[in-house]
Amino acid sequence: MALREWIRTHLKGDRQIWWIVLYLSIMSVLVVYSATGTKAFRELDGNTEVFLLKHGSLLLIGIACTYFAHKINYVYYARLSKYGLWLSVPLLLWAFFKGATLNDASRWVTIPIINQTFQPSDLAKLALISNLAAMLAKRQRFMSDPSVLFNLIIWIALICSLIILSNTSTALLLGATCFLLMYIGRVPVRYLGYMIAACILFGGIALAVGQRLETAVNRVAIFTKSDTLPYQVEQSYIALANGGITGQGPGNSHQRNTLPNPFSDFIYAIIVEEYGLLLGGIPVVLAYIWFLWRGMKTLQKATRPFGGLLSAGLTFSIVFQAFASICVAIGLAPVTGQPLPLLSMGGTSLIFTGLAIGIVLSVSRDEADESKI
Repeated sequence: MALREWIRTHLKGDRQIWWIVLYLSIMSVLVVYSATGTKAFRELDGNTEVFLLKHGSLLLIGIACTYFAHKINYVYYARLSKYGLWLSVPLLLWAFFKGATLNDASRWVTIPIINQTFQPSDLAKLALISNLAAMLAKRQRFMSDPSVLFNLIIWIALICSLIILSNTSTALLLGATCFLLMYIGRVPVRYLGYMIAACILFGGIALAVGQRLETAVNRVAIFTKSDTLPYQVEQSYIALANGGITGQGPGNSHQRNTLPNPFSDFIYAIIVEEYGLLLGGIPVVLAYIWFLWRGMKTLQKATRPFGGLLSAGLTFSIVFQAFASICVAIGLAPVTGQPLPLLSMGGTSLIFTGLAIGIVLSVSRDEADESKI
C-alpha cells in the first residue's frame, strides 16, 4: 500500500509510458546478462557479474534521469537546448579529430577523472530536437518570418553534417526526425525542400571527407545484392531461426558466441532466440509501437505548441532508432551501429534515452507555462 501511494504521488505523467520503461528495463537486464556471457569469459575469466553490475548501474542512472527530468517543468528545456546545441558543435569536432576510436570510427569523447566515454551525438540529438520544437513553437506566432526557418535549416544541416563525419546512420535518423517534426510544425513545403537540399549538400561533403563513406557505400551495396549476406546478418538469421515461436529459454542463446555485438547492435536477435517471437520479439515491437502511440497522445493533449512538438520529436527519435535496430537484425536494412533504446548494453546512451523519456513524461504532465519560452 505504501509503495502504491508513493508511485501515485511521485510518478507523474503518462502511467503507461512508465510501464513501458519498466518492461523494457527488466527485459534489458535479463538479456544483457545472458548476451555478455561469452564476452565475460573472453575478457574477465568468466566473471559475468561485472557486465551485469555495470549495465544495471547505468540503467538505474538512466531511470533516475527519467524521474528527475519528468519533475522539471518542460518549458526550461527550450532554454537548455540552446546551450546544448552550442556545446555539441565543439564536442562533435573533438570526437572526430581527437576522440576514442572503435570499429574504425571516432565517435566517443572520454570524460576525465571517471574515464567514461560518451557519444556527443546523443547530446546533439536531444539538443537539436528540443531547440527545433521551441523554434517551431515560436514560429506559430510569427508565421511570416522566414528567418526563423532558415536558422533552423542551418542548425539541422550543421549538426547532421558533423554527426555524419563518423556516424552515418545516426545522422540520417536525426535528419528524418527533424523533417517529420518540421512537417508537423506546418512548415511550408518549399522550406522542407531547402532543408533536404542543405542536408544533402553539406552532409554529402561531410560524408566524403569523413570516416564512413567507404563503409556506408559497401554496406548499401551488399544489402542490395540478393545473393550476399553480411556475416552479422547471417548469424542474426540463425539466432532468429533458433528462437522461432517459443525460444530456447532464458540464458540458452547459442549465437551469443558467434554474433558480433549480441549485447548491443544485435540484441533483438538474442531476445528472439531466447524468448521466441511470442514472449520476446513481438512484445518488444509492440512496446515501441505503444510508446509511439502514447507519445502521440501527449501531442494531442498538449495545450501549447512547444509541448506537443517536443513530445513528438523525442518520441520519433527513440522509435526510429528502435526500428532501425530491429530492421537490421531481421535483414530489412543495411547493417548499422544502432543500439536498441533501453534494451542494449550501453553507456551514456542509456542516460540520454532516459532524459528523453523523462522530457516526454514532463510534457504529459501539462503543467508548463509556455509564455516563458
